[in-house]
Parts: sequence; structure tokens; C-alpha cells
Amino acid sequence: MEDIDYREQRGLEKSLLKSLSRCQWISDHLNVLIIGPTGVGKSFIACALAHRACLEGFRVRYFRAPRMFQELSTARGDGSYGKLMHSIAKNHLLVIDDWGLSVLTDEERRDLLEILEDRHGIHSTIIASQLPVEHWHESIGNPTLADAILDRLIHNAHKITLKGESMRKKQSALT
Repeated sequence: MEDIDYREQRGLEKSLLKSLSRCQWISDHLNVLIIGPTGVGKSFIACALAHRACLEGFRVRYFRAPRMFQELSTARGDGSYGKLMHSIAKNHLLVIDDWGLSVLTDEERRDLLEILEDRHGIHSTIIASQLPVEHWHESIGNPTLADAILDRLIHNAHKITLKGESMRKKQSALT
């Protein structure tokens, strides 16, 4: 958390991040949504919050969304699906990075609903996405399942909306 750069104008609220770094939101079973364009630090902030949670003794699991769905599909095929779902459900904090890069398949929608249903009101989730929340319905693909998924995710979430240029681009210009 101490490595977060507040000098760049990205829309970061230092007071919110300081509050989140105390991890009370995890004890309260709340979520965090981090939204913004490529390279502004969404993954960095998600990982910084996850690292802080680890230091505070919380169990944390990190996935990039495409790999999470790939692992779930593989687990379904090799018979370890139930074990993987239980493993995901028991973590105090689940980080899903790169959410919304493509429209979910029917299987992915059902998996995501099951994951969020297992966690809702019990554990916390961080979602990092380039896609603004108002477009998540389209990315999920099925209106009924989208309503159910978003109902479990956004109504009890802290929202961090970032803006600006890619930090990678700025850093590469310095070298």
C-alpha cells in the first residue's frame, strides 16, 4: 500500500485507500470494484489490497478472469470442480483481475454466479476491470444472470474509478 503513487492525477482518493488498507471492509464482507483504462494501476491497487489482507491474516486468492474460467472448465473435465469451487469460496478475499475482457459464455456466467453466491455476505471480492460498471450487464450476456451476479457484487462495494494515461507508458518514457 505504501508504494501506491498518489502524485499522478488518476482519481485516487488517499483517504479511501487508507481506510481500505485497514481491512475492516473484509471483516464486514464488502467488495471493492476498481475500474479504469489500461495501465492506470488497477491490478497494482488490487494486489496491494490483497497483500495487506494477507499481512492481516486473511486468506486471499488471486485470478485473472480468463485463467479462472479456464481452471474451472478444466476442473469440470477432470472431476475436481467441486474441490476448486470450495477452495475459491473459503478464501476471505477473492481478487478477479481483467474482468470483462470478453462476453461470458453460459458456463462462465453460471460459474461466476455460483462463486458470488457462495461468497455473498460471507467473504469479500475485488474486481479490477477496464469496463465501466454500467457495461457489465452486456459483458455478462444474459440479462437474468447479469441481474443476479451484479446484485451480489455491486450493492455492497467500494468503488474506485481511475483515469489517466498508462503508468507503464509514462515509466517507459522516463527510461
